[in-house]
Amino acid sequence: MPLVGDVKGPRGPVAADVDKATGDAYWRRTSNLMWLMLAIWAVAGFGVHLFATSLNTITVFGFPLGFYMAAQGSLIIFVVQLFWFAKRQNAIDEEFGVEEE
Repeated sequence: MPLVGDVKGPRGPVAADVDKATGDAYWRRTSNLMWLMLAIWAVAGFGVHLFATSLNTITVFGFPLGFYMAAQGSLIIFVVQLFWFAKRQNAIDEEFGVEEE
């Protein structure tokens, strides 16, 4: 049975070789996307619920909008946000040449 010290060479995925400027640009784009997702999450998770009583004057499918957003709307926004984030992050990865195979 081989010991840990007997392993020659790296195991697992090998990091892509990128220069510092490209890495900084990649991180800036990824970080901006992350902050945008956090802002959308905060608005959908907290902001909508803070204004639920004023949103109840609008009805959607016979339900007050505040109730609808608290019960279903926020969850729908979160799921759409998840898929949009994955698609956008994959595009950023491809742009910088660090996409998964």
